[in-house]
Amino acid sequence: MRNSELVIDRLPDPEPGPGEILVRTLACGICSADIDTVRDAQAWVDQVEDWGNARALDPALDLVLGHEFCAEIVDYGPGTARRLRTGTRVVSMPAIMRPGMIAPIGLSNQVTGGYGELMVLSEPLAVEVPGGLGSELAAMTEPMASGVHAVAKARLDERDAPLVVGCGPAGLAVIAALQQAGAEPIVAADFSPLRRELAEKLGAHVVVDAALHAPLEVWKQTAGTRPAVIFECTGVHGMFQKLISAAPREARIVAVGICPEDDTYRPITAIAKELNVQFVLGYTPAEFSETLRRIAEGVYDVTPLITGRVGMSGVSSAFVELEKPDLHAKIMLDPSRS
Repeated sequence: MRNSELVIDRLPDPEPGPGEILVRTLACGICSADIDTVRDAQAWVDQVEDWGNARALDPALDLVLGHEFCAEIVDYGPGTARRLRTGTRVVSMPAIMRPGMIAPIGLSNQVTGGYGELMVLSEPLAVEVPGGLGSELAAMTEPMASGVHAVAKARLDERDAPLVVGCGPAGLAVIAALQQAGAEPIVAADFSPLRRELAEKLGAHVVVDAALHAPLEVWKQTAGTRPAVIFECTGVHGMFQKLISAAPREARIVAVGICPEDDTYRPITAIAKELNVQFVLGYTPAEFSETLRRIAEGVYDVTPLITGRVGMSGVSSAFVELEKPDLHAKIMLDPSRS
């Protein structure tokens, strides 16, 4: 990203610092957060500052995007343990740990993201990809891990009945994690036929066409008087208040989707209903590794989620295509392809 536009250019090769490894990107997923960053970089600057990395992102400088990646080890920086050999394929949480700061990969000018051919990773965060798992499927570890974390934060018990609002990659990750946790019935809602179909494949018991039916009304018909746990996975401006207004008493709302702009809600409504709200972000190292294991062992079948593939020159068109939810869920970039 240069001056809020996508460009292809040759930059100096990154050099791994102490405790870091140099890797070659094999596959990188294109995330809606990447699109939002290009559309409104300043909103993401404000968020990064809130996360404690005040100088991590400057929209006036070049930014190499990409945080959903699989890569192979090329070289090692000083002070590394070299526990994995060159050529080993790895995934990693998208962060570089450096003295006094954590640089978010794909959201920092200081480190290259997965849209580049080469990048550096913190050696302790690199997780080896099992030999039989394809690189594109391994790259799905990052987005799927967010669902594992969201469900863990929801602290479900056996009576809870979940509703997933929005079946983009974030919602689909939540559905997969709910299914693995044994939650039922899982009700999922979206406007897109493609995404409703994917929701069923990943474990939703009831899917709702949000253009025809109010999701919470269908949830009530399905779950009756059971406690409601609502996963907001759209990040759409104003959706949070809509769910507060429609939620039953004592429901729990888990905010998974990231709205990059200021939003408002009416506290008195939530207070009167005694709602509980949980905001979630990312995942723990253990959740990240567990997600890779689930994908490798076929517990999560993420193959249907990969709906497109592009090389470098196709990224701009992929950004446009991903705005059409009936066409795509996840588009993979191969940076070695022009």
